[in-house]
Amino acid sequence: MNKLLPWLKVATIAVALSAVSSKAAATEFVIAYDGFYDRLKVVNKGEFQYAQVNFYLSDIASNEVCTIKSGKIITEKQEFDLTYTDKAQLLLPFDKQLDTDKAVIVVQPENPKHECQLKLQIEATDLADFELSKANLYTLNEEFDELLSDLSGFFVSKLMWFLLPEQQGVVLKFNGQDAISANGVSCKEQRCSIKVTDDWQDDNTVFNSHAELISATPWIVK
Repeated sequence: MNKLLPWLKVATIAVALSAVSSKAAATEFVIAYDGFYDRLKVVNKGEFQYAQVNFYLSDIASNEVCTIKSGKIITEKQEFDLTYTDKAQLLLPFDKQLDTDKAVIVVQPENPKHECQLKLQIEATDLADFELSKANLYTLNEEFDELLSDLSGFFVSKLMWFLLPEQQGVVLKFNGQDAISANGVSCKEQRCSIKVTDDWQDDNTVFNSHAELISATPWIVK
C-alpha cells in the first residue's frame, strides 16, 4: 500500500464511506452510494490491468461473511435490485447519475443476528492466465502500490507518508496448501507472501506452483 489512508492499514479493512451506515430497521444495513462512487472513480482513472477495489459485507462481532438475503439501490425516484455474490461482495455500477441522485444501498442480511459492516479490499481476482514470473509479480505489486496511493489522496501520500505502513510485496491465494517453495516466499495454508524487489522488473524467472492461483492482495507490514 505503500501509500494509503489511515483506515487502509491492511489489504482488507472495514471502512466508513462518505456517509455512516445505519440500521434503518431491525438488521437492515444502509449506506450512501457516493463513497463507493468516489473510490470506483479512482480505479477507472487509472490504467490497472489487475488491481481493483472490491466491497464486501461482514458481521461486526464474528467477522463472518454477512450473507445477503436481498438488496436494493434506492434514489428519491427510482429503485434497482442490488447485484451481489454469495460471499457478500457488492457488485456496484460506476454510475454518475446514482451519485448525483444521492442513491443509498439497502441490504437485508440472511442472518437476522448479523450486524453488517463494510470492508473495502484491494485485490486482483482475474488471474486465470497470470504467469507467476517475477516480472509479472513486480507489475502486480506496482499496481497495488499505485492504486493504494491514489486512494490515500495527495495529502496523506505526499505530506504524511511517514505515517503509512509499508508494502513489502504481494500475498497470493491458491486452491491448495504450500503452493510455492522458493527463497523469499512464505506460505501458510493456502496463502503465500512474496517479497517483491525492484530488480524483478525485467526478470522472467517463473515460480513453479502445484495449485491454481485464485487471488492476490498487497502484503502490508502493520
